[in-house]
Amino acid sequence: MRESPNRWIADRMRHIEASGIRKVFELTKTLKDPVNLSIGQPHFDVPEPIKAAAKAAIDRGANGYTVTQGIPPLREKIHETVRQRFPHPDREVVVTSGSSGGLMLALCCTLNPGDEAILFDPYFVSYPHLVHLAGGKPVMIDTYPDFHVDLDKVRAALTPRTKVMIVNSPGNPTGVLYSREELRDLALLAKERGILLLSDEIYSAYCYDGDFCSPAEFNEDVLVFDGFSKAYGMTGWRLAYAHGPRPVIEEMTKLQQFTYVCAPSIVQHAGIVAWNFDYSPHVADYRRKCDRLYEALKSRYELAKPGGAFYMFPQAPWGTGSEFVTEAIRNNLLIIPGKTFSRQDTHFRLSFSVDDATLDRGIDILNRLAKR
Repeated sequence: MRESPNRWIADRMRHIEASGIRKVFELTKTLKDPVNLSIGQPHFDVPEPIKAAAKAAIDRGANGYTVTQGIPPLREKIHETVRQRFPHPDREVVVTSGSSGGLMLALCCTLNPGDEAILFDPYFVSYPHLVHLAGGKPVMIDTYPDFHVDLDKVRAALTPRTKVMIVNSPGNPTGVLYSREELRDLALLAKERGILLLSDEIYSAYCYDGDFCSPAEFNEDVLVFDGFSKAYGMTGWRLAYAHGPRPVIEEMTKLQQFTYVCAPSIVQHAGIVAWNFDYSPHVADYRRKCDRLYEALKSRYELAKPGGAFYMFPQAPWGTGSEFVTEAIRNNLLIIPGKTFSRQDTHFRLSFSVDDATLDRGIDILNRLAKR
C-alpha cells in the first residue's frame, strides 16, 4: 500500500497557506476582460536603458555566478548612497535575490525557535509565514482604523522573547506612510529594548504626502531592505539589497551562499544603470492616480488616503471583506480580500498601478457596488 504523501511534509508548512493574492491571479484566467485592480506591481515596462544593460551583459558573457554579496560595481554604488544617508561605521550591504529573499535570510539568521516577531496588522502577506518558517512566533499589533503605530500598544506587546519588529512604510496593503515621529519613536524603542528593527522600504520611491524617512536615521542597528522591483518595474528580475549591522549582514551573506547563491548575474549588471535612472515621472503619474481614485471613492467608502506605494485599503461598505470581494469578482472586478493581509475580514485592497482606462472602469464598478 502506498504511503500518504502527507507524511513527507514538514510540520512548519501547516503554518503557511497559499497566498490569497495568487488565488485571485488564478481567477483572471476564468474571466473575460476583467478589470484587474489586484496587481501588486508597476504597470509600466522596464525602461529601455536598463533592458539594454541586461542584454549587453548577456552578450559579453556575464552569465555565471557572482560573488555572493553582489558584484563590486553595484555594491559600491549602493554602499556609497547608504554611507551618505547613514554614516554608521559598522553598516554593511548585501545584494539579495528580491527583498522577500532578503527578509527570509534575515529572519532565518536572527530568530531562534520560540522567538517573537512584532508585526503590524495589516501586514504584507509574507511576513507571518517567513517568521513561522524561521521558527519564530508572529505577534500582531492592531493598527485599525487609521493604520498608524500606537507606541503604547507596541510597548504592551513586548516580552523577553521579542527579538525583531518588522515595519513597512510606505506600506502594502494600506499605502500608509508613517510620520517621521512614528518611525523615530519606534526606532528608539527598539534600541532601548535591544530589539532588531527590520525596515521594509521597497516602496520608498513612491511617497506623495511628505518625504521618505527611514528608521535607520535614528538607530544604527536598524536592518533595511530595498530593491529595484517597484521603482523600475523589475519585479520579475529579482534584484534587491539589504544594509544594516555588519554581523547580521555577514550571517545573511553566509546563508545566501547556501540558498540563493547570488542575485541573478545579468540583472546585477543592469542594476548599475538602473541606480541612476530617473523614475520621477512614474511617481508623478501614480500620485495623480492616487488622487483620482481617492476623490472618486471617499464619499462612498471609509478609507485612509495613501501617503505612498500604489495601494488603497478601503473598508467594505457592506458585508465582510470577503463577501464584498466575491461580489466584485462577479462584476468582473478583481480586488484582494483584506483577510489576506490581516486577522480581520473587513477591508479589501485596491491597486492603482494600472492605466487610466482600467482605473476608470474600476471606479465605475466600485461606486456601483457601494450602492447595494
